[in-house]
Amino acid sequence: MSNTNKHIMTYEGVKKMEDELEYLRTVKRKEISEKIRFALSFGDLSENSEYDEAKNEQAFVEGRIVQLENMLKNVTIVDESEIPSDVVSVGCIVKVKDCDLNEEVEYSIVGSAEADPVNNKISSESPVGKSLLGKKVGDTVEVQVPDGVSKYNIISIRK
Repeated sequence: MSNTNKHIMTYEGVKKMEDELEYLRTVKRKEISEKIRFALSFGDLSENSEYDEAKNEQAFVEGRIVQLENMLKNVTIVDESEIPSDVVSVGCIVKVKDCDLNEEVEYSIVGSAEADPVNNKISSESPVGKSLLGKKVGDTVEVQVPDGVSKYNIISIRK
């Protein structure tokens, strides 16, 4: 099953993904291989939970490697020099005032593959990210969220 969708990412996101791929290929594969070899030394595989666990881990890692390889083949890196500083776009950092909570929040707008809401990296495809794209400082956006409608006022945009 191949994924031919283009993934928009920042250079930082691509680098992080390449590092993870390299770690899985070099370090993690060897660790799992050792676990399997050790588990095989116990003999009977029919009741060998260590072997089953190692094989499951191996399947997960191999699946993640394939996923990362496919994503990296279909990535479009955002050129930081082409990111406008007056309009919200992928790769920029936007400071907004949440009108409902009366607090300021800073979001990094990133591609979906590198979204990390806990660290305020929101996807350009998320409801908030999508509504902010193309907007300028001073604009107010309303976003349909699970709790209803949230209102944000754009305070600043930077690279």
